[in-house]
Amino acid sequence: MFRWYVINTYSGHENKVKHNLEHRVETMGQARKVRQVVVPTEQVQEIKEGRKVSVEKRTMPGYVLVQMEMTDDAWGLVKNTPGVTGFVGSRNKPLPLSQSEVDNLLHTETPGVAAAPGQPGAGERAKPRAQYEIGETVKVISGPLSDFSGEIAEINDDAAKLKVLVSIFGRETPVEVGYDQVKKV
Repeated sequence: MFRWYVINTYSGHENKVKHNLEHRVETMGQARKVRQVVVPTEQVQEIKEGRKVSVEKRTMPGYVLVQMEMTDDAWGLVKNTPGVTGFVGSRNKPLPLSQSEVDNLLHTETPGVAAAPGQPGAGERAKPRAQYEIGETVKVISGPLSDFSGEIAEINDDAAKLKVLVSIFGRETPVEVGYDQVKKV
């Protein structure tokens, strides 16, 4: 029975481990035992130099998902792949993921249907991510308050907005602006 397992890798080497494992499966004729190898990623929108940029980020740095039938041969194949430090679970018997965990990690809506490797899942949406911190000073670069500077009081990642305290007529006034309307000072 094919189940999903999580393997530990050196952080930053996930794609290399995926490639090495797929190559070993092919050359050792184990395609019947190892069905799929996935590095979980998501599309994230970041603000760089005042522009929204879509970037692919690993959701689980240092881990790779493997869909396989757990046999001694398959276990040894995965365990002895360069860059793999082990399976998540007990030392002698790796623990498979539940279907809800797999759906959540691969961003799938339908149980049993995984996102294609390297592709965003069906239920995934791009998330904006702030490059700012509370208390940081920023300058408003667009809108009616352009050229005003202020301190960040709140960050709302869901709406991609910041609440900035700007000084208007000598009083601090909270102003809500989008990530793309400010730049770091």
